[in-house]
Amino acid sequence: MRYKILTVDDSKTVRIIVRKAFKAFDCEILEAGNGVEGLAIAAKETPDLILLDVTMPVMDGVEMLTKLKSDPALKAIPVMMLTAEGGRDHVLKIAKIGVRDYLVKPFKEDVLIEKSGRIIDLKPLSEWPAKAKSIFDPATILIVEDKPAIIQQIQDGLRHTPWKVHGVVAQGEAIDFCARTPPDLIIVSLSLPEESAFALFRLVRTNIKTKYTPVFALVVKTETGQQQQAQTVGFSAIITKPIDLGELETKMAKAMNLDTSQRYYAFEGDSLIMRLPENCAPSVLAESANYLKPKFAEAVDAGTNKVVIDIQQLRSLHMGVIKLLFQAMQTCRELAMQFALVGNAHIISECKGFEDTRNWTFYDSLEDAKANLGKSPAAPQLATA
Repeated sequence: MRYKILTVDDSKTVRIIVRKAFKAFDCEILEAGNGVEGLAIAAKETPDLILLDVTMPVMDGVEMLTKLKSDPALKAIPVMMLTAEGGRDHVLKIAKIGVRDYLVKPFKEDVLIEKSGRIIDLKPLSEWPAKAKSIFDPATILIVEDKPAIIQQIQDGLRHTPWKVHGVVAQGEAIDFCARTPPDLIIVSLSLPEESAFALFRLVRTNIKTKYTPVFALVVKTETGQQQQAQTVGFSAIITKPIDLGELETKMAKAMNLDTSQRYYAFEGDSLIMRLPENCAPSVLAESANYLKPKFAEAVDAGTNKVVIDIQQLRSLHMGVIKLLFQAMQTCRELAMQFALVGNAHIISECKGFEDTRNWTFYDSLEDAKANLGKSPAAPQLATA
């Protein structure tokens, strides 16, 4: 929905400032130089917000506001009054007529945006379609936790990522941080004193800069009451202590809408490489499976018909992994793709213990697998279930 904002002010300079302030947001700016023009435009366009100057010729802001509120078709439109410093008391008096907020001239653009964002759901406008961010792109993460050891644990657990993980111990520090550098994701501990975690959440959601920022609640696993409260309030996700760092990273990537396919799939030369990480928790397997068919189809579309399934990093084999590998092999057969397996000695040994995997054939390295796939058109027979 594209919002309409009507600015009614006899100062062309103010109207230009208003238009400039909202330039980065998905909204239409309507202009009027006095109350008469403002009423006419309001009746015709039914704006979602009116920015109304108090002192104007022909019809001032008070008279226009009175007429707006007496018109059944227009009285529900929220109005923000603009006034000079000396007119502040006057605005407070006319607040009884029905204004949502007021702004003192001269005002800063970010203050106008912040106040307007409390009234209407402003959304940033991108001139060009945004490129999907990858799991390998930098991101700013803020942890609000009064226990430094927990902050350090998360920082250490995410050190392998390109994300910058910052930690603060109090609500005030978090607010200051968000004002300086709006983070891409916030993790808030519900153990902060005096329920300041929930107060911080509300402040984050009322600030236009952080309104859509994912906010995770960090809570002890046994504190089910706090978890339920966090879900009711609207936290983006619940992370329980003790923290599963792998699960945390997966949830963070999903909340930030990152393309995580490069964790598992990469084009190298004329082959598509499918990799499984050291630990394949259910969330990791689900994430990899979600990309499997699209990535294999992308390879075929690009003229690639070779797949190397690399499980050298995998620590242990279990039925979830086996199921995913069978899915990959079956997709290769459906798309007439050649495939081969690469594994470590431990995984190869574990495969011998399963009826369905004991006949799988492995190569020692990616280079060997790719070289043999390139030589033999019968390469799919290297890995059969």
